[in-house]
Amino acid sequence: MMKVLLDLQYLNVATTGIKTYMMELTKAAKTYPHPDIEWIFSHDPEKQSKDQTFKNLSSKIQRLNYHLDYFRWKEFQLPDLVKKHKPDLLICLDFVSPAASLPCQRMTVIHDAFFWQMPQNYPLWWRRYFLRLISKGLKNDTKIITTTNYSKNALKEHLGNNLPIEVVYQAPKNLSEKRDSSLIEDNQLDRFPYFLHIGTFDKRKNLPLLLEAFEQFLYKHNKEFKLVLAGGQGQSAQMNDFPLIQKLVSEKGLEEKVILPGYVSDAQIRSFYENAFAYVFPSENEGFGIPILEAMGLGLPVIHSDQPALVEVGGNSGLVFKTGDLNDLVEKMVLLSRDKVLRDDLIQKGLSRSKNFSPQKFIEAFQHLILNAAPKI
Repeated sequence: MMKVLLDLQYLNVATTGIKTYMMELTKAAKTYPHPDIEWIFSHDPEKQSKDQTFKNLSSKIQRLNYHLDYFRWKEFQLPDLVKKHKPDLLICLDFVSPAASLPCQRMTVIHDAFFWQMPQNYPLWWRRYFLRLISKGLKNDTKIITTTNYSKNALKEHLGNNLPIEVVYQAPKNLSEKRDSSLIEDNQLDRFPYFLHIGTFDKRKNLPLLLEAFEQFLYKHNKEFKLVLAGGQGQSAQMNDFPLIQKLVSEKGLEEKVILPGYVSDAQIRSFYENAFAYVFPSENEGFGIPILEAMGLGLPVIHSDQPALVEVGGNSGLVFKTGDLNDLVEKMVLLSRDKVLRDDLIQKGLSRSKNFSPQKFIEAFQHLILNAAPKI
């Protein structure tokens, strides 16, 4: 029997992709148990994800307190938990493992290589500190887990080949069967077709490009459409494009056409997906791209950039445009609006593709790696 300790501390601040990863893994571990694996959760995942102590921090003192709390957990409390439970394996799902030597093997999930690839998106001091934490935790007994082959190759470029790196495809969020159509009705989205994007307003998402493309599509091809950009603001001043989007919407006079509902619940997300004309994902850099699979799984055609992780996950089931190319994006939006056969074909391909990323396959990939890490007798 392999005893596995899963570090879930980060759920108290995790958002979007990493939160989905952590929650879906814990759910799958409970739903699809393996007779040779005993899971130990550092925290109750539901309670930890609802902890508001360090969410929406507004002052430097509050942020400093969070970083101190995170450091205490990783370097003191988590090692103590290892001593208490004596696991064979520790899995950290948030880039960082303790710097201290531990009497067990480790797996550390590094979701992407953004900290190395896009330094301009992070405060200098914070990036250096966080990269140091990552580096100190990558011991010789560590196996790195990442989300796509694209991320694996990027991590190899920046971390070298000293540690093994394995790819585990994650499962998208299992959106609630409940639907909240209040935002659909309030914005008359049940009367007009609309393009949809759900996610933070991080600069790498290229949402100003989508807004420019929508303006051209709207006035040159079809004035009936709307655009919904749902989600929270970027995670730092350097990364946040929300103020720019607001400014562009005002300058272009698109207040009636562009809907900015902010953070939305799972029930509202499901309604947005089910009523949209198409999902558009113009991102210039992703480690995985969960919304592609969420949209495809609910029967929504997807237009996405040719960023390698999105191409890998999409698997020729989306309509692809050249990353950053405004004219190509407009062309694809127009094409999809005019060609019903193409739209229906993309819907069927997407539904089929999404089935390759199930919770069962997600946990089975981890189970395989965990059992292969077991000491040979």
